[in-house]
Amino acid sequence: MTVALIGYILILLALCIGFCTIGRGSRGTRYAVLGSVAGAIGLGGLFVAAGSGPQSPRLHDAGLALFAVGVLANFYLLKRYFDEVEGDRHVSALRRRAAGRATKNMVALAIILVGAGTVGFHFLSPWWWTPIASNWGYVDDTIIVTFWITGVVFVAIVLFMAYCVFRYWHRDDRRAAYEPENKKLEWWLTGLTAVGVAGMLTPGLFVWNQFVTVPEDATEVEVLARQWEFAFRLPGKDGVLGTSDARNITPENPFGLNRSDPRGHDDVLIEGAELHLPINKPVKVLLRSIDVLHNFYVPEFRAKMDMVPGMITYYWFTPTRTGTFDALCFELCGIGHYAMRVKVVVEDDGKYQAWLTQQPTFARMLAQAAE
Repeated sequence: MTVALIGYILILLALCIGFCTIGRGSRGTRYAVLGSVAGAIGLGGLFVAAGSGPQSPRLHDAGLALFAVGVLANFYLLKRYFDEVEGDRHVSALRRRAAGRATKNMVALAIILVGAGTVGFHFLSPWWWTPIASNWGYVDDTIIVTFWITGVVFVAIVLFMAYCVFRYWHRDDRRAAYEPENKKLEWWLTGLTAVGVAGMLTPGLFVWNQFVTVPEDATEVEVLARQWEFAFRLPGKDGVLGTSDARNITPENPFGLNRSDPRGHDDVLIEGAELHLPINKPVKVLLRSIDVLHNFYVPEFRAKMDMVPGMITYYWFTPTRTGTFDALCFELCGIGHYAMRVKVVVEDDGKYQAWLTQQPTFARMLAQAAE
């Protein structure tokens, strides 16, 4: 509620600034007022859509419709105004100056309203991250730092554009000063840009260092991707995954495990079912693909990595919240990409061990194939 109130105050403040700068009696006053009202209606619709979200689809659609009406109305009013100014060729110089003043006020106000509406919609939008369920809160923190830096730059540019439109509007009695180079300004822009880029990159480098540094006690879990399904392999009682090779893949051996490797005989194989993981225990996810690019992604875990044919990529995370989560392919992989998803269940260790003992092993699969 507080954020919404701040958003509406920003809009009202922008409208007040616009009304105060509009010259009385000028041709553009009527269009400026109408454009401001249309802009307020459009922004109000945007806030309604953001506040309702997917839970109220009708209200959400109505808000977006109001936003579209406000935008189209502003374009229409601007077109009408410019057509009238262009068509009136016999107005006095004073009238032309007044019309130009009203025009630049309208444009400056529109720029400010766009900036205020964008910032307000960002804070009010229901489309935000899913509640985190892993140790990678650092990823969220890094993205928030990026939001703040780019947000400050966005607001500064919007306000600068509005100021330039308001301050340096065209007049017949003055000319722009041509200045192709300004070393002082260039140094300032280069320095500020470097600081901003460093501020966005530095947190990411620290997070990436943690992302690729796997804890020694992490349990390995292999995810095998093919169009359009995921399969999983977990270590057996020895706690070690057996070796595998794509050339060994057959209908009886879908993971391509090495039959002569005794460490792989007790590996747990899961096809067409959900993956279970114990809570508060680090997991190293080994990623393999046997056909095209895929990507195994659970939004609540905040970690993902491309699955490249011929390579074994990886990432790690620690589940910190129990529940059932959707895992989906996050790389366009063909016509069935939309349906390539599976469930990941995070539970306490007792339930996980009970589930694990019920899953088939590679040795059992070989025995069944031999029968």
